[in-house]
Amino acid sequence: MASENKLDFKLYLVTDRKQTLTGTLTEVIEKALKAGVKAVQLREKDLNGRELFQLAYEIRQLTKEYGAKLFINERADIALAVNADGVQLGENSIPVHEVRKIIGDKKLIGVSCHGEESALNAEKTGANFIVFGPVYDTPSKAPFGHPLGIEKLNSVAKRIVVPIIAIGGIKKNNIQEIVKNGASGVAMISAIISAPDPYEEASEILRHL
Repeated sequence: MASENKLDFKLYLVTDRKQTLTGTLTEVIEKALKAGVKAVQLREKDLNGRELFQLAYEIRQLTKEYGAKLFINERADIALAVNADGVQLGENSIPVHEVRKIIGDKKLIGVSCHGEESALNAEKTGANFIVFGPVYDTPSKAPFGHPLGIEKLNSVAKRIVVPIIAIGGIKKNNIQEIVKNGASGVAMISAIISAPDPYEEASEILRHL
């Protein structure tokens, strides 16, 4: 099975094509990849299967060119079709062990968790890494309830072995706090996708990491 306690990326770029300011989603992603981003999660829930496949295929070509990983949100079939590096699941998705049967042992599975017990369960059932949050207040994560806070991140980090990627309201000025409290990295959406200069913003964030 793919390594369960090591990731070769610290910045996890999550897509939202409706937030781009400086071109198409693929253009924004390429700028971030040029800056050194090594992992992208394609998360465009409103696209149909054909549209999602076409976008995933384009992004897969870019991530291969820049030596970065591509994860597909929820869709194991699309991940297999474009030979992505893994799948990102939610708390209420198909169970990790069932997705593992579909994609095999070599691909990675991340699970988005909004509480300590769900993070523990995700690790127990075979997740390679946890995306935990929202740590801070952020509009994009409002549906998942109040921010969990830095103390909860610290508590979870002490109880699980697999890497934790923190998400939710993360800015350059709180990255160090996130890392000091047990996160292996950070996930970001609007901070890069909506940036006036995605290349410079991604470069700056990577410097902080």
